[in-house]
Amino acid sequence: MGRILVLLYGVVCYVIFLATFIYAIGFVGNLLVPKSIDNGAPAATLTRALILNIILLSIFAIQHSVMARPAFKKIWTKFVPVSIERSTYVLLSSLALILLFWQWRPIGDVIWDVQNAAGQYVLWTLFFIGWGMVLLSTYLINHFDLFGLRQVYLYSKGVDYHHVGFKAVLLYKIVRHPIMLGFITAFWATPRMTAGHLLFAAVTTVYILVAIQLEERDSLRFMGDEYVEYRSQVAMILPIPKRRAQAAAADGAVDG
Repeated sequence: MGRILVLLYGVVCYVIFLATFIYAIGFVGNLLVPKSIDNGAPAATLTRALILNIILLSIFAIQHSVMARPAFKKIWTKFVPVSIERSTYVLLSSLALILLFWQWRPIGDVIWDVQNAAGQYVLWTLFFIGWGMVLLSTYLINHFDLFGLRQVYLYSKGVDYHHVGFKAVLLYKIVRHPIMLGFITAFWATPRMTAGHLLFAAVTTVYILVAIQLEERDSLRFMGDEYVEYRSQVAMILPIPKRRAQAAAADGAVDG
């Protein structure tokens, strides 16, 4: 019964995440949701809107980064079973986003508004490419492990958990963090950029760049020389060929 409950808990956490992810697309794009980044009750003053929105973004950033660190996990798993640690992390991340969606205050001043049909088409295309990149990238590194389903499934079968090996395939051969690149693309690609949307995009981009540094450090500790080699060959987030990799290829051609 305990194993079944763990599996059920993981599935519920995943369903909440999935609903939150879908809502996030509508929230950022102002698409088919009751409350979005530019649609909702505004704050009484601009200062209150800024403070509240920054607090909401900070809650998610702190929760998402701190709980992902190995040092925190080592302490956290003394109280939370290892089998549901990842599912609990996913659940709390989803709840932090739900709080943001609920309490976000729009700031409607328009920064840019693209009226040209071709320009709108390009930006909407980039918007959906960004979200598609995020989703595809999770499957390239094992979607179900990333969101805790694999852990609870193995536990329900009485099988010990083991880490999934990393392989640089498709998008991961172009940039080391395609999930983050997808988010940045989706957050900035909009035909109509308001001050509230700009705040959201700017703060989340800064957070992503900081989070990448933390993730890089953890990857180096976990994978060692393998990640050092990978980092020397593949760009971090901008799809620009690494000079070192090009130089190595040139040297190899000369030696040949």
